Amino acid sequence: MQILMKTPDVCAATGMKRPTLYEHMAKGLFPRPIKLGPKLATWPQDEVAKINAARIAGKTDDEIKSLVAELTAERASYA
Repeated sequence: MQILMKTPDVCAATGMKRPTLYEHMAKGLFPRPIKLGPKLATWPQDEVAKINAARIAGKTDDEIKSLVAELTAERASYA
């Protein structure tokens, strides 16, 4: 079962403020949310953890962009 995190939870887990989180998404450095409704955006907890681990490991922005692309592609397997 996939645990989904709301924006405040993602911000707390990453240490980013909301504008920074959305800036990272625009740059391809963080996955876009899964929209569950007009006002509800969520992220899989494992994706957030993988991005945090990559940052801690000192991955470059290009490596993180590749990771984001992989994570986004994996979402197709959820269906």
